[in-house]
Amino acid sequence: MQGFPLSPVTLAEAGLRGAQINRLETMIEAHIAEGRYPGCQIAIARHGKLALERSFGLARMGARGVAHAETLWPLFSNTKVIVALVMWVLAERGALRFTDPVSDHVPDFARHGKNDITLLQVITHQAGFPNAQVPQAAWQDRALLREVVCDFVPEWPPGSRVSYHPAAAHWVLAVLIETLTGQDLRDVIRECVSEPLGLSNELFVGLPAIEHDRAADMHEAGPEGFTPVADRNSVAWREAGVPGGGGYASARAMAALYQMMLREGALGVARIVGPRVLRYAIRNWTADRVDEYMGMPMHRGLGPHLRGTTPTIRGLGALASPGTFGHGGVGSSYCWGDPESGVSFAYLTNGRIPDPWHSLRMDAISNIVHAAIT
Repeated sequence: MQGFPLSPVTLAEAGLRGAQINRLETMIEAHIAEGRYPGCQIAIARHGKLALERSFGLARMGARGVAHAETLWPLFSNTKVIVALVMWVLAERGALRFTDPVSDHVPDFARHGKNDITLLQVITHQAGFPNAQVPQAAWQDRALLREVVCDFVPEWPPGSRVSYHPAAAHWVLAVLIETLTGQDLRDVIRECVSEPLGLSNELFVGLPAIEHDRAADMHEAGPEGFTPVADRNSVAWREAGVPGGGGYASARAMAALYQMMLREGALGVARIVGPRVLRYAIRNWTADRVDEYMGMPMHRGLGPHLRGTTPTIRGLGALASPGTFGHGGVGSSYCWGDPESGVSFAYLTNGRIPDPWHSLRMDAISNIVHAAIT
């Protein structure tokens, strides 16, 4: 098996201030002691090297549930960036253009007046069907999935608003990818992303049964303590590879994934996409328009979002350089890369926490990492 693609270095060798990283670890330990979430894993990388990886607390409740280096954490919407990478690869191959209407590739998608919705509008959350749903019955039935997606009904004209589509947009992208490749999305991700980058043991969209024992459970905190979120810990959810939120990975795998993007599409000897496509994708396509779901400008790229220069931003840290890009997972996690410094950071937890606390802690955590960079 190919070794992990990032070789280890010390914090000092990576140009990171140890005192700030100690503060980060102390903050996470305090969160767990306060009962905010059961467990966590973090990783920091810079210039193709891994400077830190650490696990905290419990991956699952009980004496045998201690989080460790081999634990796989639920990514939730961090998964969207992995699906986006496949889109970038297909664009580089000439299989699609982001200005194409979806119906050019999936003709039945034109139903209900969707004939002019472009791939760019879908991936930047401007498609107009943020509340469309895909039933569990369609997770494994690809013919049914195609029918459901093609039957989505717009709620507003495409391009007229920016509003985060929690799940629907990436089901559309899944159908598109499967149409263009003739393969299951989960296989395409493995062949185009996980395996070439040497992450096939640490990054999954569609978790094989043999890996389920490594998966951290997702929890919600309540007055009686932590409650596992049954529908997001089920075998059906883990194996489905839901494209908007069903991935699992280690923190160091996500830090490595963002190192690839910071290093113009290459990691070690592997290149999965070229620098021109990557620069096109990681660009602010929605300017300072407010994302109505988030309540602030999100500066959407074709997958990740960017820091920009607005006063507030989700998850990336107010101190981030304007070009910093990344994505989060609902109430639980964030991963990002900073092209100015070459630093990538992954913070994965197994507790789903509502705002305002979630956003406040993410800003504090990301700002500590930015402040550590020399």
